[in-house]
Amino acid sequence: MTPQTIAGLLEPLANVETSGIWFSGEFVSWRDHLAQARHWASALRCELDPDRPPHVAVLLDNVVEFSVLLCAAAVDGLVLVGLNTTRRGAALARDIATADCGVVLTSPETAHLLDGTGIGSQTTVIDIASEDWADRLDDAVTRPARPRPEITPEQLMMLIFTSGTSGEPKAVCCDHRKFAAAGAMLAQRFGLDDTDVVYLSMPMFHSNAIIAGWSVAVAAGASIALRRTFSARGFLDDVRRYGVTYANYVGKPLSYVLATPEKPDDAESTLRIVYGNEASAHDIVAFTERFGVTVVDGFGSTEGGVAITRTPDTPPEALGPLVEPNAVVDLDTGRPCPTAVFDADGTLLNASEAIGEIVNADGAGLFTGYYRNPDAEAERMRGGQYHTGDLGYVDAEGYVYFAGRLGDWVRVDGENLATGPIERILLRHARIRLAAVYGVGTEIGDEIVASVVGDVGAEELTEFLSAQTDLGPKQWPTHVCLVEELPRTATFKVLKRELAGATLDPTWSLDRATRSYRPTR
Repeated sequence: MTPQTIAGLLEPLANVETSGIWFSGEFVSWRDHLAQARHWASALRCELDPDRPPHVAVLLDNVVEFSVLLCAAAVDGLVLVGLNTTRRGAALARDIATADCGVVLTSPETAHLLDGTGIGSQTTVIDIASEDWADRLDDAVTRPARPRPEITPEQLMMLIFTSGTSGEPKAVCCDHRKFAAAGAMLAQRFGLDDTDVVYLSMPMFHSNAIIAGWSVAVAAGASIALRRTFSARGFLDDVRRYGVTYANYVGKPLSYVLATPEKPDDAESTLRIVYGNEASAHDIVAFTERFGVTVVDGFGSTEGGVAITRTPDTPPEALGPLVEPNAVVDLDTGRPCPTAVFDADGTLLNASEAIGEIVNADGAGLFTGYYRNPDAEAERMRGGQYHTGDLGYVDAEGYVYFAGRLGDWVRVDGENLATGPIERILLRHARIRLAAVYGVGTEIGDEIVASVVGDVGAEELTEFLSAQTDLGPKQWPTHVCLVEELPRTATFKVLKRELAGATLDPTWSLDRATRSYRPTR
């Protein structure tokens, strides 16, 4: 039977020397890695106030020590708090205080991020490369050994902050079961074992890296190839350098890798499986064909309340089949929405009735709460259902399609339109890499704005959109902004609120009389 704790999954690795962690060309075996983790756990226990929660904040890039600390937390009952390295000042101080952090660990590369936070005296800050930390580790060796606690599946292992795309980040409680169950399931699903190498370049303070990367490697007994931060140009070089067979992603990394110059030998590597979420249908197909791999895109969140898995027969633009207890429900009544109805051209005819919120109608799923945020927890679980805050609709075959976030509605001529379908249509264009659609308020209703990253002209875009039979006349963007990049979180999610709040400076605007785009600059 597969262990339901990360501690249980790590136990068989205690004497393994043939697989382990790769970083910057250097290798450490799982045996030595875990020995270091036990040592660090003992030293950290000496620094923590026994009357406070054993919460250790980690303000690090993807370095070996981050994995050491994950192992230390797993075997010793500590709770790691992943701090977002893009947060600054009062916002970062808020996260540290919210998560009850007694210790904050930094490195020479990240220590400056605490400047201006003014964190209180109750929090100890330690640079893991300092002589001070080396001395504390030496002291820990001289202390009497203490028995390791018994770890249960329900035991808290990590607090992971949400991305903050819709308000202040919330600290999600992640127990051992959430990590262990996902890691074991994915390792088995993709047939991974101790001969595989898992590539980890997504930020380790986020759930995708831990659930879809690190835990998968632990469950498989595989090696991990760490990259300090994601690099599109360095991706394939790293795959070949370490013999990577599996990689995870979240958000738009596939698009960034696809934007690098093509080479004749792109498909000649050890990489077999790429797993993640939020890739576009175009990028999934293009990545598969260019690099000769299998790309599996799923739907989920840090909270773990709902998971939707693509099947081989899932239509390219769908998330996957809607399987109970997942449901799409009306925002007002909470009842299941009717099936989406399309005309012969594929245009959604009953959007106002068919689009609703994606929920877990049976309860919380793997969601175990937000730390010190009962109001947000109650909102997420209102009516006994887990509410994702994501919109979707279901076709007659039972496949669910993403329609945007709850705040992604735009109102045009008295009709509510979801932005997700418009973004999907724009991303069908071979030279549009990224697209964000949002509304800008007018005296009556909204104007639809599309910010796109790509190489496309006004006439070409007009012809392309005219050929998309499922783009309704009210769905045409009123304004198009060609941009070099989109504002994003550290996990590559687009920050639409920044786009909507900026001064509108469109490249083209729609001439409604001729239904064509005209320059506005």
